Amino acid sequence: MHPDLTTAELRSERLDLLPIAPEHAEELAAALADPALHAHTGGRPATVEEQRARCARLAAGSPDPAEAWGNWVLRLRADGALTGYVQTTVRPDEAELAWVVGTPWQRRGLATEAARALLAHLAAAGVRTAVAHIHPDHHASAKVARALGLHPTTRTQDGETRWQADLTRNAGPRRAV
Repeated sequence: MHPDLTTAELRSERLDLLPIAPEHAEELAAALADPALHAHTGGRPATVEEQRARCARLAAGSPDPAEAWGNWVLRLRADGALTGYVQTTVRPDEAELAWVVGTPWQRRGLATEAARALLAHLAAAGVRTAVAHIHPDHHASAKVARALGLHPTTRTQDGETRWQADLTRNAGPRRAV
């Protein structure tokens, strides 16, 4: 896998997607501090120290040579706020996507916009299949997945539904509603 696949800086209409780094920890911890963000995924908001360790681990990349991790923080250009992140785990047969946007910035289409930029980047690099695992009650994430052209499957993992898109057959991600 080409290193730029998971380390390139990306842009969307309103966002700069920057490769995650430990120096993002304080701002990211603040952006994701609402316990409601964990309603469907479990856990609790990370402390700054926990977030710094997580950012360092993610920035270092996957210890498995058969996969690559890409993690980007989302910087809103209008005011410079760090609003959340998108991530992917790229394996030879597929790329799994995830997205999280802090509560103050939700309902603005930022998760869809960021995930669409990531998906376009992956498709341009030759990734053939995109997947996401979404809790059945997480309607906002399902809406993002639909906007990206992903469709629910009958497969589940840890209580979450697998959503999938064949990037070789799709004309591209659909526009957000």
